Amino acid sequence: MNEWMTLFAIYLSLFLFGMVVMRHGLLMRFKGAIPSLFIKLVDRPWKGLLIGLILTSLLQSSSAVMVIIVGFVSVGILSFYSSIGIMLGANIGTVMTLEVLAFDLSSFIFPFLLLGVLFLFSKKETVFSYGCFFFGLAMMITAIRGFEGLAYLLSSIPTVYDWFVFTSNSNTIALVIGTLLSSVIQSSSAVTAMTMSFIGENLLTLQSSIAIMFGANIGTCITAWFASIGGAQEAKLTAYANIWLNIVGVLLFFPFIEYFTTFISFTSEFPAQQLAHAALIFNVVCSLIVLPFAKPFVSFIIIIHGKGPIR
Repeated sequence: MNEWMTLFAIYLSLFLFGMVVMRHGLLMRFKGAIPSLFIKLVDRPWKGLLIGLILTSLLQSSSAVMVIIVGFVSVGILSFYSSIGIMLGANIGTVMTLEVLAFDLSSFIFPFLLLGVLFLFSKKETVFSYGCFFFGLAMMITAIRGFEGLAYLLSSIPTVYDWFVFTSNSNTIALVIGTLLSSVIQSSSAVTAMTMSFIGENLLTLQSSIAIMFGANIGTCITAWFASIGGAQEAKLTAYANIWLNIVGVLLFFPFIEYFTTFISFTSEFPAQQLAHAALIFNVVCSLIVLPFAKPFVSFIIIIHGKGPIR
């Protein structure tokens, strides 16, 4: 028991470390362009969506983007209304990494690691940033392969195997587990990536894996909520809007999870890719549904959580 818990902690740490290193490299490479994006291109929700998508693809974390957005709203750089589009884009951008990791990239681990290490010794900032990117990506791929091996190990433990069977038989339990895990780990991408590994070893069904992914989208909102504590009213509204977006999205999809699972099963023959596609479709559909109704959505949040100007 202690062995697999230790391995789980190691692989999770490796995945999160790789994500942070890759994020740092991307930020170094594109840091000069980020401030101007907020200043020039957030006057319309659809523009904000594009900004949120790009920024989250760079940071590899919707939680990190939401913390930044809440901070900007708190100090008056952004209005609550302007933050909605960015938030919608962040929900889409966060699943881009999953689409990449869904492919078997094991053969790239050594080349990426070698390039990363070599580039990290460079004194040129641009080359160093590429080193961070390749090194971080290699760590994340290694962690995914580690989770797959761990899943095989777990399947040989009767108690753990029975627990996975129980989870697979209850979509509600799977939803709760995804929410709790994402709340603790603070990364829906990490939770979904682990689930991709477990589904690949037939420890989880596609349907229960999708339910876990739904829960992970809700759980990751807690980071922005914490960041809004003590901030301005509009900053709190931004955090609440992020929570409501994901909750409403899950409420729309969860009753039809069987039909959604059937549809997703036709998108690929590989379970990991199916789950990545499910995450992408879920976030894209939820964001596109809300986008045309940004102002009514803002009004709804204000009515529920308090007064605030729509700017």
